[in-house]
Amino acid sequence: MIIQTKNYSFVRNKLLNKEEIALLDVREEDPHAQEHPLFAANLPLSRIEIDAYAKLPKKTVPIVTLDDGEGFAQLAAERLIQLGYSDVSVFEGGVKAWKAAGGEVFKDVNVPSKSFGELVESKRHTPSLSAQEVKQLIDTKEDVVVVDVRRFDEYNTMSIPTGISVPGAELVLRLPELAPNPQTKVIVNCAGRTRSIIGTQSLINAGIPNEVHALRNGTIGWTLAGQALDKGQSRKFQEVSEATKSDAANRARSVADRAGVKRADLSDVQTWKSQIDRTTYFFDTRTPEEYEAGHLPGFRSVPGGQLVQETEMVAPVRGARIVLVDPSGGGVRANMPASWLAQMAWDVYVLDGFSSSHLTEKGAWKPSLPTLPTIASADAITVSNWLKNDSNTIAIDFSTHANYVKGHIPGSWFALRSQLADALKNIPEVDRYVISSSPSELSYFAAEELQTLTNAEVLVLEGGNLAWTNAGLALEKGPSHLASPPLDRYKRPYEGTNVDPAAMQAYLDWEFGLVEQLGKDGTHHFWVL
Repeated sequence: MIIQTKNYSFVRNKLLNKEEIALLDVREEDPHAQEHPLFAANLPLSRIEIDAYAKLPKKTVPIVTLDDGEGFAQLAAERLIQLGYSDVSVFEGGVKAWKAAGGEVFKDVNVPSKSFGELVESKRHTPSLSAQEVKQLIDTKEDVVVVDVRRFDEYNTMSIPTGISVPGAELVLRLPELAPNPQTKVIVNCAGRTRSIIGTQSLINAGIPNEVHALRNGTIGWTLAGQALDKGQSRKFQEVSEATKSDAANRARSVADRAGVKRADLSDVQTWKSQIDRTTYFFDTRTPEEYEAGHLPGFRSVPGGQLVQETEMVAPVRGARIVLVDPSGGGVRANMPASWLAQMAWDVYVLDGFSSSHLTEKGAWKPSLPTLPTIASADAITVSNWLKNDSNTIAIDFSTHANYVKGHIPGSWFALRSQLADALKNIPEVDRYVISSSPSELSYFAAEELQTLTNAEVLVLEGGNLAWTNAGLALEKGPSHLASPPLDRYKRPYEGTNVDPAAMQAYLDWEFGLVEQLGKDGTHHFWVL
């Protein structure tokens, strides 16, 4: 298939003019994280069919696929066209051509948000304390509250002693009852810098009376100072009174108004859902538990703190419209994230004028998916019997490497769909391959591809890995059979408890340099309230 190409000036002009564009780096996450343009969102070739409809809701959006010469961009473009997208191009020459044209490239993931956080600190001189200063406050029993603004699972892995889990968008709503005395000092921490800067500045922008500081360099700074982290903690924020909620709502609305956040109602939502010439994302910014108890149709669950931190993961179309809603927090968890998205130059709205009666959908968010390929399948018990009694059957798991390590069918091989031909060279030749994954739908696309590479019988495990565990069958843990290298996950220097100090310091040094890189790039339109 012949696909049209685009170049640096085309993409740059779209960004400078604030026009919609989805610049998609279709490599796996690790090569993406090594270097990429600022607004190149990572949408790996491996997952295009199961992620495209949610991340690219408008079929006519200009899409430019990017790789670094591996051929993935062409394949991704072909798949997107097969899915019904009509304006798809390949970036000619890949990342090398971007650099040759003078384009700035960035390392790591979630770079737009992280560079914006550094810009905020540079403009507002967000107050911070060193790890040693915070430890002294804790050790001397000062009147201090430490709030951890990461996801709960990150907090649970490792946390600052005495710290309480309060994910970012919850801060303005929850802090008044965690620190009711205005004399109480508040320390905001994350793993590195961005979320603690944004969290601290959120409280300051909202006019919270307490003295607030970020923990400088987060858990990385704490570790580099030679101080011990807690593990396995479960302290969480609590529900707040109606009076506290009302006051927080007024504070958050004031910040949103100052940032230029726009307002929308349900009639706008209906209009925008059917609009064919504009991309609109609809996000519910509460906790997943609240969302599942009842939410507005068509809204995706994306907690507000993570939305600000990982915007391009759920909204890869730069220049799109974003609509946020917080039905049970007085709007706080929509208005505060919206204030930051507005400063990051998104066209952002908060939904008003609805009632609890409009929250007619329940349960977890389910993405829209294309029709699955027709592939033969087998249930978990049948597959289990084959694997125990038939040496000519092998299971291949196309889940993420992280999920594979957590638990997989005993004896199954880990493979990346984008590396399938190479992976197959490492897997024994047998008469039957059973394909599994989380989510299970991915199995069908991987199996269809595998069928073109082998004469063996190829089936999918009905219901994927979840069906295996639901059948009461045991899982195996660890990286036991890797047919592909784990390129689907960039090793973050701020995750986990066993990270090289040199890698931590290098990460901090990289963050400090982001403001200068932003200036060189020049396409961001960021501003600071």
